[in-house]
Amino acid sequence: MSDDARRRGASRTALATLLGTTLEWYDFFLYGTAAALVFDKQFFPSLSPAAGTLAAFGTLAVGFVARPLGGLVFGHFGDRLGRRSTLVVSLLLMGVGSTLIGLVPGYNTIGLWAPVLLVLLRVVQGIGLGGEGAGATLMSMEHAPEGRRNLYAGFPQMGTPAGLVLANMVFLATQSLAGDGTFTDWAWRVPFLLSIVLVGVGLVVRLRVTESPSFEQAKEEHEVVRFPLAAALRTDRVRLLITLLAVLANSAVAYVFMVFTLSYGTDHLGYDQRFLILGVSGAAVLWGVSIPVWTRIADRSGRRTLFIGGSVAVLVWCAVFFPLLDTGDTAMALLALAGMGLIIAPTHCVQGAIIADTFPVRVRYSGTSLILQAGAVLGGGLAPMISSALLDSVGSSTGVTWYLVGVCALSLAGAVALFRVAPEAPAEPSPSPSELVGEA
Repeated sequence: MSDDARRRGASRTALATLLGTTLEWYDFFLYGTAAALVFDKQFFPSLSPAAGTLAAFGTLAVGFVARPLGGLVFGHFGDRLGRRSTLVVSLLLMGVGSTLIGLVPGYNTIGLWAPVLLVLLRVVQGIGLGGEGAGATLMSMEHAPEGRRNLYAGFPQMGTPAGLVLANMVFLATQSLAGDGTFTDWAWRVPFLLSIVLVGVGLVVRLRVTESPSFEQAKEEHEVVRFPLAAALRTDRVRLLITLLAVLANSAVAYVFMVFTLSYGTDHLGYDQRFLILGVSGAAVLWGVSIPVWTRIADRSGRRTLFIGGSVAVLVWCAVFFPLLDTGDTAMALLALAGMGLIIAPTHCVQGAIIADTFPVRVRYSGTSLILQAGAVLGGGLAPMISSALLDSVGSSTGVTWYLVGVCALSLAGAVALFRVAPEAPAEPSPSPSELVGEA
């Protein structure tokens, strides 16, 4: 294959992973927006407003708990059978789960079964996204031309803010067309039902990409192992722990910004709901369009300064984010949201590549999924629920601010340790014959 053909294939793969992750995050974030604004009324009407919001965020957290299961299952088969087929299945799971959420009757119709079915479908969503996160990053990064691994690994990361913007815009458009009463009653289901159409488009694109060259080489060299997760866990445990700490804050901060801010700003500060949705979406646009800039910097100058500097910026902005929102002034709120969108990008755009380079190719899908999804559960999955509980307990956003600052401090310490103790991926011994597929 010629160099031009390889570059075209790499570009096609990068765009396919961007589209796929955008659609998967659309589905996942759609749930988060609905949990913040609708689900307490639809599925927990007998609870107080505060308890209903907490319960709705609890179902949001269930999806994060399911993500490690998806990561482990898809990681195993991604390392055994290849990245491409697992990514097709993960996209299907997410699309079907999201579409069925749009069909679940409310509590007033089927009682307790309504939240039960909601939770089960949220588990399906979590499993699908758990398989997507690491796989899409690896597919794009392992197709990357020499010297552009961070840039190509950043394409799937752009799917996160792109999915958020798409989810919020569809949500907002449906709400505007239907009116508040009709939207809360039944029209909130329309964005979920659209998932099946969007996933169909994503599948057409994803089925056209070729398998990862790195995985194909591992197969040719007979380095596919029987139990990749077990092999991945034999990586330096200190490196695994500090890598997890380093990526923890990005997930926690992002979900407080993207989800908790909507309910807090609407219910406690009196901001217009549409204003907040548009503000968060505008910040996500800044987040997404800045990712290629940061990843190119990482390819030219290395990840260390970018990631540690980004970790410091996230900590500082978390200290001022809620005080700016609490002023009640729309200009200050827009500044808070825009700033958050800008400071999340530098760490988020390279975290996938940092995690992936911790592991050799033969166990990379399983190992990356393990770290990525553990960070998502401990950081993002619990963040909106913890923030709601702190707000209810303290009575102000002060507790939430200190919570975020504390998580950011942990991640900053992890980032410094990661690049000081283990600046490069450790050399891995070759697998023993008993570990290999097809060997005795």
